[in-house]
Amino acid sequence: MPRKDLLDIASLDREEIEHLLDQSAPFKDLFTRSVKKVPALKGKSVLMLFYEPSTRTHSSFEVAAKRLSADVTNFDVAQSSITKGESVRETIETLQAMRTDYVIVRHKASGLPGTIARLTRASVINAGDGAHAHPTQALLDAFTIKEKFPEPAGRKVLIVGDILHSRVARSTCTILKKLDVEVAYLGPGSLVPKQGADKVRRFTNYNEAMAWNPDIVYLLRVQMERQDVQYFPSLREYHKLYGITDARLEEIRKRGIYIMHPGPVNRGVELCDAVMDYERSLINDQVENGIAARMAVLYWLKPGGV
Repeated sequence: MPRKDLLDIASLDREEIEHLLDQSAPFKDLFTRSVKKVPALKGKSVLMLFYEPSTRTHSSFEVAAKRLSADVTNFDVAQSSITKGESVRETIETLQAMRTDYVIVRHKASGLPGTIARLTRASVINAGDGAHAHPTQALLDAFTIKEKFPEPAGRKVLIVGDILHSRVARSTCTILKKLDVEVAYLGPGSLVPKQGADKVRRFTNYNEAMAWNPDIVYLLRVQMERQDVQYFPSLREYHKLYGITDARLEEIRKRGIYIMHPGPVNRGVELCDAVMDYERSLINDQVENGIAARMAVLYWLKPGGV
């Protein structure tokens, strides 16, 4: 059953998740072969409302919408009346007058996409709100994993890094648990929340984590912009303790472990340069799969309510 909005992963049931993952595959087949565009959303309008900078997510949504033949408008926040103090409600009322069908919103305030969804008949998609949620990132991650492991239940994913500030960690952990994937965290004690998802192991060093035998190591970007205090001595020290160094990459290669990262990558922090050429790196797959997963979401949602 389609929904009006996609605000988080927690509110989706397993059947809905499986449906979106299943729908992502034929959309990927479409654009990786000869057909670049289908008329599924012809005549529909998509508004990109990004209050925070974004490259991958923004461009992925834009490409996904255009491949479904939707009209895309980029709302330039820096040039809008928002900079003069206009409220979100006033902005949405203005946008309502434009008869927008979909609003894709990213904002630093957790919960704001939900507020917008209540104020508009358009379908609202959360493209990241604060440290709260990033549902389409979770869907593309799960789709990427399912391509390698068609039956992901029982597989093990180690999420490494700044989990405390990461909406990606929250959403991806949530979707993986709903798919019966085992999840564990590794990171500096100050960046791994003491309270969090149930049944998530917490490791303090790489040796412990490798003894767990993960199938995938999922690296998170160290989000310096969200850190108001210093959580570890230095980026060099972080790389030494928690990054994929050349030596760790060799061990990962011997074990046949896949590597994922939501991007953008901080070379020399989360990973060494050689990871980008590692044969089991899924980082580029995630970028491609982001378009397919977002096409599936846009096609599934129904503006104006069901």
